[in-house]
Amino acid sequence: MAQKIAFITGGNRGLGFQTALDLGQNKAENIKVVIGSRDKAQGDQAVAKLRAAGVDADTIQFDITKPADYQAVYDYFNSKYGRLDILVNNAGIAGGTFPGEGPEHRAADVPMDLLRKVFETNFFAQVELTEKLLPLIKKSPAGRIVNLSSILGSLKLQADPESPIYDAKSFAYDASKTALNAFTVHLAYELKNTKVKVNSAHPGWVKTDMGGQSAPMELNEGGKTSAALATLPDDGPTGGYFHMGKPLPW
Repeated sequence: MAQKIAFITGGNRGLGFQTALDLGQNKAENIKVVIGSRDKAQGDQAVAKLRAAGVDADTIQFDITKPADYQAVYDYFNSKYGRLDILVNNAGIAGGTFPGEGPEHRAADVPMDLLRKVFETNFFAQVELTEKLLPLIKKSPAGRIVNLSSILGSLKLQADPESPIYDAKSFAYDASKTALNAFTVHLAYELKNTKVKVNSAHPGWVKTDMGGQSAPMELNEGGKTSAALATLPDDGPTGGYFHMGKPLPW
């Protein structure tokens, strides 16, 4: 099997690192993992850990908030591999602490500068990077795009008083993930006659810097959904919203 090339944004720690580990240790898929890291030194440290765990890994300096970095990433994959097989849009911000009570969590008085910042990172940047790299993904025999969403982006569950997340409202973050889900649906539709599959992943509430120590899931579980969607077979789903292999309501 020809080696697959994967790019994971924010891959130097947390869920991104765990996804890189899961993908790279799946020897049946033969994946080379390239992690994007804002800090090159932290990226190098993460790669050292991945290689020690038997993963074929490299890093590239990449800040999701700097559009100039998108061209550098495109040039890297284009010149080195001529294609990109897997894109995991993992980088993102919370916009507040979880759980929290501040105005960043409330629709009635959310600070506009914070709302724009969260959307710039969690939505606009994801769209722009994906559009930039899409020509390389289309060159893959089986391109896969995984958008790191959250169950908190589900309008159906947020609106249902019986839902387990009904009281878990964080407007800026939740709305950005709802918008990202819309991108998944629309892009999958546009690519439905190609070999590229696009899906949204809810990793679960995981013990990370963002998720906090109150989260019920351990980090080693957090990358499983993204890794599974990144390695879907040819007859796998596209345009879906999943957690641990099960669909979520939009």
